[in-house]
Amino acid sequence: MKNNEQSTPKRWLSPTDLSNEYGFSKSTQSKLRMKKKIPFSKVGNKILYCRFTIDNWIENNRVDVIA
Repeated sequence: MKNNEQSTPKRWLSPTDLSNEYGFSKSTQSKLRMKKKIPFSKVGNKILYCRFTIDNWIENNRVDVIA
């Protein structure tokens, strides 16, 4: 493996990658996609998530709690 591959996370995530890295189960991902609530791309039958778009989506859907 090259040095830059170790330090740079991959941009496009499969549903398995998203589940492993962000904790969204595949069934939750499917429900969110059907409701058009989560950003994704589809190439043929392959579902892909852009890491940067998911990070922004999570940030924009943050709920601030004031104690």
